[in-house]
Amino acid sequence: MSHFWIVLGQLESIKAMSTSKKVITKEEWEKKLKDVKIRKEDMNKLVMNFLVTEGYVEAAEKFRIESGTEPEIDLATISDRMAVKKAVQSGNVQDAIEKVNDLNPEILDTNPQLYFHLQQQRLIELIRYGKVEEALEFAQEELAPRGEENQCFLEELERTVALLAFEDVKNCPYGELLDVSQRLKTASEVNAAILTSQSREKDPKLPSLLKMLVWAQNQLDEKAAYPRINDLSTAKLEEPTV
Repeated sequence: MSHFWIVLGQLESIKAMSTSKKVITKEEWEKKLKDVKIRKEDMNKLVMNFLVTEGYVEAAEKFRIESGTEPEIDLATISDRMAVKKAVQSGNVQDAIEKVNDLNPEILDTNPQLYFHLQQQRLIELIRYGKVEEALEFAQEELAPRGEENQCFLEELERTVALLAFEDVKNCPYGELLDVSQRLKTASEVNAAILTSQSREKDPKLPSLLKMLVWAQNQLDEKAAYPRINDLSTAKLEEPTV
């Protein structure tokens, strides 16, 4: 992450300059990078934080052994959280709800939006498998009362029920609700709620740092030509464009 700190430093040092862009050569940039010292232990903690938050239990255990980095929580507790996430991703929403309640009943009791989205996902799964009558009954009994209390819930319910009006539901205007991405979205929401209930950060730190890097580069682009990272997967420094 040395590049990130150099970008911020350059932003601070030239923000008061004239409108003409400063040109920073690759050689100058790489020299500055070498002067930034980041402890390996800090980088390892970032990696462990990502693995734990995202629920990669086996990878976290192997990383713990190889790097000597201890996670801040017992890795065994991750398995229950991942079981919930996997259930939602597989479409077994009722099983996921039961698992969440086994972990902590207050999670759903205190989060009506999350509970609605889980019930909405149950409705989507019924529609996916052509259980029209069951879907209508479920929508009327479980979701409609919540929609009456919340306009946003009502709009989401209407979009979901509208799937029943189309023969080719996957290609209808609301077909994205049947995409795998919708399951993943709901699963991520549940995962975040469980982490919050455990007084843990709901998002890993590493992606946030990368977003900050992109933002900082965009800000610096207006003031300087410098070796930019365009591909975050390789972190390759590109020659400055003058």
